[in-house]
Amino acid sequence: MVHKGTVRLETQRLILRRFTEDDAQAMYDNWASDPEVSKYLTWPSHKSVDDTRKTLKAWIGSYDKPDYYHWAVELKSLCEPFGGISIVSINEKTSSVHVGYCFGQKWWRKGYASEALNCVVNFFFEDVKANRFEARHDTNNPASGKVMQNAGLFYEGTMREADTNNQGICDVSFYAMLAKDYFARNAKAPSL
Repeated sequence: MVHKGTVRLETQRLILRRFTEDDAQAMYDNWASDPEVSKYLTWPSHKSVDDTRKTLKAWIGSYDKPDYYHWAVELKSLCEPFGGISIVSINEKTSSVHVGYCFGQKWWRKGYASEALNCVVNFFFEDVKANRFEARHDTNNPASGKVMQNAGLFYEGTMREADTNNQGICDVSFYAMLAKDYFARNAKAPSL
């Protein structure tokens, strides 16, 4: 893969950008403090904006790595983040990446998560030259699977009691797209 790091990306309605320390209050207010948002995640909801500041400091400190990808997602009309999307693991041998995301409740069911995910999918196949882009969700959170489907990922199967999150041990459904799927969908050959 040709790593680019967390570069600014845009869609029709969204800006995906690096987090800054100034995002702490918005992140805390918009999603990090909400137990409904973190219900199926691996990190607990934040108890104070100081928790959010500590988290942001760690993320921001990793931006100098070319293989670190963690975006704040904001509406162009809002100018503050309402969620985040990141690559949680990379396998260089298979040129694959695994994505994770979370968004504030107020912005659910409006297509923003699918729009952001689709933008990141495009970036990884077009610019980073990934071969595989994958995601998973707790089967009790089918809305997350719908986001994956809307971004063009294909359902690959469900593994029973194969993961953990804030609910405990859970079944997980896997979705993915390969570069050949992506370029066939877009009717163009990959550039080398």
